[in-house]
Amino acid sequence: MAVIPKKTPMPTQDAKVRAHNFSEVATGYTVEMAVGEAARCLNCKNKPCVSGCPVNIDIPGFISKIKDGDFEGAYRTISVYSSLPAVCGRVCPQESQCESKCTLGIKFEPVGIGRLERFVADMHNASGSGKTVRPAPNGHKVAVVGSGPSGLTCAGDLAKKGYSVSVFEALHTAGGVLVYGIPEFRLPKAIVAKEVETLKELGVEIDTNVVIGKTLTVDELFDAGYEAVFIGSGAGLPNFMNIPGESLKGVYSANEFLTRSNLMKAFRDKSDTPIMKGGKVAIVGGGNVAMDAARTALRLGAEHVYIVYRRSMAELPARKEEVEHAEEEGIDFRLLCNPVEILGYDNPEDRRDPKNGCVTGIKCIKMELGEPDERGRRSPVPIPGSEFVLDVDTVIMSIGTSPNPLIKSTVRGLDVNRRGGIIVDESGLTSREGIYAGGDAVTGASTVISAMGAGKIAAKAIDEYITNK
Repeated sequence: MAVIPKKTPMPTQDAKVRAHNFSEVATGYTVEMAVGEAARCLNCKNKPCVSGCPVNIDIPGFISKIKDGDFEGAYRTISVYSSLPAVCGRVCPQESQCESKCTLGIKFEPVGIGRLERFVADMHNASGSGKTVRPAPNGHKVAVVGSGPSGLTCAGDLAKKGYSVSVFEALHTAGGVLVYGIPEFRLPKAIVAKEVETLKELGVEIDTNVVIGKTLTVDELFDAGYEAVFIGSGAGLPNFMNIPGESLKGVYSANEFLTRSNLMKAFRDKSDTPIMKGGKVAIVGGGNVAMDAARTALRLGAEHVYIVYRRSMAELPARKEEVEHAEEEGIDFRLLCNPVEILGYDNPEDRRDPKNGCVTGIKCIKMELGEPDERGRRSPVPIPGSEFVLDVDTVIMSIGTSPNPLIKSTVRGLDVNRRGGIIVDESGLTSREGIYAGGDAVTGASTVISAMGAGKIAAKAIDEYITNK
């Protein structure tokens, strides 16, 4: 049978339609599409794709079951390794992980592994089959700080071994970045809620509105009988450029902007949470979060949305698929440009003017790529005299985030690096016995699947620690 050279295309909403709604952009494979795409897998004996997956899913194993029409069997295969298959199938950068190792990809397009994972998870959720069986308790308690990808993965893996696991979440809804950071049109919140519900069925307890370091301390968790603590508190502290005008009304961090829209539902007419609606918007940055912010602003009614990024399209860090979707929807990419000042309206004679202190534009300078450094990376260099102004009334800064500083300031003896990331060994163990950490709290902002991998490693280490103790 001849190999089909290209992936089965993912069906999507029309760009002109989806740019004005928050429904999911990709609509998913049909059964015929999934079986056809699974048939492209060569079922390699050495399974190179598995080495590219941070949680080491048996990829050829679950794809083989799709070929046979055993979709529930495929789900069970994935679930051995991943607690969040419906999430990972939507937001993981498979093109730089498992699919980058696919043997078929040497000559043709790789197998659409992520699309097939999503299909399998959606089929399982739609059927309601395969009731979760709660393991027998082993008599040990573990606390997990944060309900993001690393925390939920660690909790799920430990619960499967019979541990009594309590997850403490600062916000009012479980899911971490999955609910406050990723928009509905990329990851429906009902999907996250279903994954969380599955963990609850395993016996995981979720306590929301608990700020570790304020409501409770880590030491108090140990006093309450928890034998180990996993810290997966994420990287929720936004970075800024420290340029003039960042304190003006109409300047957001991407974290704040997306949290208002995704978690607080500010786009609803009756919401008490204010957010921009209409006008012209500039997003500074080029990662996936920048794409999410730009596409959210468009859906909130922005007349024109710019992406301002200091390097070229070749260096843009966002996923190729997200960039393509943004371009299709009409996002205006201003590449090789860097902001130097945010401009604002100021009438010193009348401080009561409601426009006083509001954004009126963003001043940028054009850049060019300099000579490659020892790593081959070309740094952007300003072009003197090339300044120009974009007429906007909202600016969203999306230039990265840092780990939550509350944990390091309230946990005794916890070593952190100069960026605030918790220092851990290869097992996730911190400088204090019984305290483990993983995900963005350690690495700074990274991918969902990388955080899950860290949670998985830490769960294994915690099990060994408590067993040996």
